[in-house]
Amino acid sequence: MKPAISRWDDRFAATDEYLFGKNPNAFLVKHATPLIKSGMTVLAIADGEGRNGIWLAEQGCKVWSIDSAPAASAKAKRLALERGVELHIETADIAQWPWHTQQFDMVVGIFFQFANPELRSDIFNGMAAAVKPGGHLLIEGYGLKQLEYKTGGPDIPEHLYTLELMRSSFANMRIDVLEECDAELEEGDRHKGTSALVDLVAFKVEQRTKDIAAKPLPLFTRR
Repeated sequence: MKPAISRWDDRFAATDEYLFGKNPNAFLVKHATPLIKSGMTVLAIADGEGRNGIWLAEQGCKVWSIDSAPAASAKAKRLALERGVELHIETADIAQWPWHTQQFDMVVGIFFQFANPELRSDIFNGMAAAVKPGGHLLIEGYGLKQLEYKTGGPDIPEHLYTLELMRSSFANMRIDVLEECDAELEEGDRHKGTSALVDLVAFKVEQRTKDIAAKPLPLFTRR
């Protein structure tokens, strides 16, 4: 097990409490709710103890919840049993996740800021590739101002988000929401208090729509 994964595994295993709580992330609830259709497929990366993946499953989605820490996956399975929902919970190193093997109606990433810029670029590219044409990508993370608040997240500036980073990383998608804001978080003991957030909702345009738009419309003569 890689040292970084081992550290997170130890944190999750150190307590029976849920480090980030059991309730879903507020950004996810706000922006995913109007997009959700029963039976749609969703990939939740770095899903930790499962709070977000399990909420998505409760909405009728077919969810793949992945995290690199075995202790987190074990707690996610317990929470799913407690909530009475089924989803695919997998322990997997995101650096080796086979992004191109399946595409999803929605790909979700909430606070996965363990990644350095190189790994983050790979993850961003993979997430975009894993979205079906006509599907959505939802990401929330901490912005640079979080270094002042110190209410969660890394203290490494290169691991934090900016609007410019998100805009350039997903330039090939239609960006529907891109904003930075301050909000009061109450997500367990790890995300608590005033927080500087960067939010993204992006849509992958269907190739068919683009092809149709590129072709001249046929001319018809009235008879």
